[in-house]
This record gives sequence, C-alpha cells and structure tokens, in this order.
Amino acid sequence: MSDSGSGYSGNAWRSAGGVPPHAFDPWTQPELFRGVLTRRVFAFLIDLVVLSIPVIFAYLFIAVFGLITLGLGWLLFWLVWPASVVWAVIYYGTSLGGPHSATLGMRVMDLELRTWYGAPGYFVLGAMHAVLFWISVSMLSPLVLLVGLFNGRRRLLHDIVLGTVVINSSIRNPVGQPARTW
Repeated sequence: MSDSGSGYSGNAWRSAGGVPPHAFDPWTQPELFRGVLTRRVFAFLIDLVVLSIPVIFAYLFIAVFGLITLGLGWLLFWLVWPASVVWAVIYYGTSLGGPHSATLGMRVMDLELRTWYGAPGYFVLGAMHAVLFWISVSMLSPLVLLVGLFNGRRRLLHDIVLGTVVINSSIRNPVGQPARTW
C-alpha cells in the first residue's frame, strides 16, 4: 500500500501533518456561525449577573457579620476578591466542561463551545477559556475582541489560542415542532 494520492483511504482520514480537518466549516455550514458574536455579548452579560450574585451576597454577609462582631468580621473583606476569581474559574470550568458545553448565558442564547475538531469542552479547557479571555481583554484592551469580525468562524483571540469554536446549538440540535392538541 502506498501513501500517495489524495490522502483518503477507506474510512480513515489522512493529511500531511496527521491533523484532522476542522469539524465546522463556515463556507459549507454558515448557519452555525450566524449571529454568534452578538449572542456571545449577551451571554457574557448574563454570565456576569450569575457570577456577581454570590459575590454580592458574600459582601453583604461580611458587612452584617462585621456589625455583629463590632468590626472584627470586616477583616474577611480581603477574602472576597480571591474567592470571586476561584468562583469564576470553577463556574466556567464546570459549565463549559459539562454536558451542554455552555455556560448558563450561552445556553440561554443557544450557543455551545466545541474544540476545533468537534469534541465537547472539558473542565480545564473551560477554565483556561475564562482565564485567557480575561487576560487578553485586560492586557490588550477590549479592542482585541474585534478579531472575531475578521475570521469566518467568528473566533476571538482566546478561541484561536485554545483551538475552540463557539457555534449555534439551535442549528445542531433543532427544536422539534410542538405536539398538536387536537
């Protein structure tokens, strides 16, 4: 058997580098990427609300605890910021690594995270996705988000670095027609 020719042999794929092709092609499946950037903005805002609610409750608890302990409990305020970071990393890791491969905001907006070859997300990928997003926006200014306007898969800089793609999950999992009542 020779390895020359088109690189396709039976049911197996082959390429020069041994790397599988992209699972989601914007030219053959444009509906997977239609409106993704706009939906990501709204999903991010929803996730900010979800992330901020426990943090606000923690601040309120410490404030009341400080009143009860005559100011001694206010020494716990320094723990809120590190706990907020840990909470955000756990939230993104478990939600993007969960069965839906999406945060609550992404699920509301019918989005899901996939690797470039089509596999669902996992905990470390979800956690790194959040960390790289915040680092890129903090260090390179929010203008780095304009990267998504200039590529077919609507990937942002941290998506490109991690090898992920965000797609419309409503296209992959269409909702069935509701049952008739007559």
